[in-house]
Amino acid sequence: MFAVAQVPTRAQNPRRTRPWIVLAVLPAVVGVVALVVGVTGQQSPPQPAAAAEEPAPASSPAPSADPSSAAVPAPPSSADGSDVAEPVDLRVPAIDVRTELMQLGLNGDGTVEVPPLGPDDLAGWYRNSPAPGAVGPAVLLGHVDSAEWGPGVFFDLGALSPGDEVEVARADGSVAVFAVDRVERYAKAEFPTLEVYGNTAEPQLRLITCGGAFDPEARSYEDNVVAYATLVTTRAA
Repeated sequence: MFAVAQVPTRAQNPRRTRPWIVLAVLPAVVGVVALVVGVTGQQSPPQPAAAAEEPAPASSPAPSADPSSAAVPAPPSSADGSDVAEPVDLRVPAIDVRTELMQLGLNGDGTVEVPPLGPDDLAGWYRNSPAPGAVGPAVLLGHVDSAEWGPGVFFDLGALSPGDEVEVARADGSVAVFAVDRVERYAKAEFPTLEVYGNTAEPQLRLITCGGAFDPEARSYEDNVVAYATLVTTRAA
């Protein structure tokens, strides 16, 4: 039902200031959040414009088909070296999203876990990425919709605009507040892995779901929608 890429983990010296190369060969989480929708006439989610196609960097790492050969990732840390608490809750007021956050890891075959579909659809944090507020791109995944339950938690992700706030509550009672930089749509076969998951000098966030046209034969959407956001402040809950 889900077409999910193999995902390598990362090795890291926790004492280093992290730019972090996460999922450096994850081609799109390609179908990580590919919702299987077979209902003719189902409501279509809002779609951002497709991103301009750019050639992949020549230095892109080669994919690893064997996740067991990758090192277990070190705990994420913030820019000042202190621990960053795990995320527990997500709010995106502009699109009326409020969801608890599941923790997502890897399946036995090296593919990314996905949140279960159900009437109470939740988003999830890929726990091998930084915690939101740590240096690097924290990765949150959510479904766009399903035939049985209708619109998913990230159904309106494509409607976000620059400046919209994204609030991530954490286990220590703090809230990391991000501002959306841009929202892009990519064909899954042309997903810019390094742009989405590569090093950043500051804490960033990636919200990912599916988009574009639904392919009834493949039983999945053809594109991914990615919202990029940057940390602007941290406050008490």
